[in-house]
Amino acid sequence: MNNMGLYTSESVGKGHPDKICDQIADAILDECLRQDKHSRVACEVLASNRLIVVGGEISTKAYVDVIKVIWDILKSLGYNETDFNILNNINRQSPEINKLVDKADRRTIGAGDQGIVYGYATNKTKSFMPLSTVLAHELVKTATKLVDQGKFKGAKYDMKSQVTVDWSQTKPQINNMLMSIQHEANINKKTFHAFVVNQIMKPVAKKYDLNTDFKVRVNAAGDFIIGGPIGDTGLTGRKIVVDNYGAVAHVGGGAFSGKDYTKVDRSGAYFARWIAKNIVAAKLADRCEVELTFAIGEPKPITMRIDTFNTNTVSIEKIYQAVNKTFDMEVAAIIKVLELDRPIYQQTAVFGHFGRDDLDLSWEKTNQVKSLLKNI
Repeated sequence: MNNMGLYTSESVGKGHPDKICDQIADAILDECLRQDKHSRVACEVLASNRLIVVGGEISTKAYVDVIKVIWDILKSLGYNETDFNILNNINRQSPEINKLVDKADRRTIGAGDQGIVYGYATNKTKSFMPLSTVLAHELVKTATKLVDQGKFKGAKYDMKSQVTVDWSQTKPQINNMLMSIQHEANINKKTFHAFVVNQIMKPVAKKYDLNTDFKVRVNAAGDFIIGGPIGDTGLTGRKIVVDNYGAVAHVGGGAFSGKDYTKVDRSGAYFARWIAKNIVAAKLADRCEVELTFAIGEPKPITMRIDTFNTNTVSIEKIYQAVNKTFDMEVAAIIKVLELDRPIYQQTAVFGHFGRDDLDLSWEKTNQVKSLLKNI
C-alpha cells in the first residue's frame, strides 16, 4: 500500500455524544460570562446511557440554571425529558488556583495551568486550514443543515465524517470520503446511501473544485439506529484532534470546551493560531506552526517555537523578531486583544475551533499582517 501524500481528517456532528458534552460545557461557560465576565469556569460533562453528569469548578457571581441549560441543548437534538437523568456536581474553583490566576495588582493574570499549545496555518485553503479538515467539517455541516431543513429523511444528528486527500500530484485529489450517520429504523438503505453520496459528498467536493471519483463508504458498519449517549459514552474534550487541525499539525496537551479564558489550553491555542495565520497571510511562509508553553501562575509563555517547514520567504530570525514586536504575549493582553471574556464559546463546540469563516472569531482575523511586515 502506497500512502505517500495522503492526509486524513475527521469531524463529528452535534449529536455525537462527545460533542453533546462539549456543547453543554460551553453553554454553561457562556451563561456564566454573560452575567459575570470575571467568571472562572472549568466545567466537565459525562453522558452515559441515560445519565448526564456535570461537574467541575466554577467561581462566579452569575446564577445559572444548569439543568435548564442542559435541557436546552438536548431538546434541540430531538431528545425529551424522559430520555435522561441529570446529576449536577459543580463545585467552586480551588482558592490555591484562584490566587495564582488573579494577581493582587488586578492588572496581571497568571496562566490557569501549565500547558503546551499549538497554532497552525497553511495557504492551501481560503480559511488557512488543512484541506482534509475543511472537507471533513463541510460534510458534517452540510448533512446537519439538511437534517435541520427536513430534507435528509430518516437521518439524525449523531454523525461522523472522514476525508483523505492525496497531495502527491500537482493538484490535490480526494482519495476517499467516509460518513456514518444515525438514522431511524426501517429506512431504505439504498436511498439513504445515494442521498449521502449525491446530496452531500459530491456537492462538497464540487464546492472546492475537487474530483468526484473518490472511494465512498456510508454507514459501513451497517445499521446505526442507536446513537448519542444511549449508544456510546460521551466526555468533554475527547475530540481534541477534531477541534484542532486533524492529523496535519501537532495538538496541545489540553482540550478546549468548558474552560474560561484564563485556561491557556484554550486561550493560548487561540492566540497561537492567530499568530500562525497572520504569518501565512503576510506571505512570510506557506505553512506555519507556532508552539507556546505556559507555567501555572506565570503571566507570559515561557517558550515560543515557530516552524515554517522550510517554506519561509524571509529568515526565521526575522519572523521571530516580527512576532515578538507585533504580539503582546501577556496572558492579560491575549484575553483583552482577542476579547475572550465574552460569551462566544458554545458556537465553537461543533465543527472545529479554527478556520470558522461562518463565525466572527477574533483569532481568525488577519489584522496583524501590516504590523508583521513593518516589523520585519
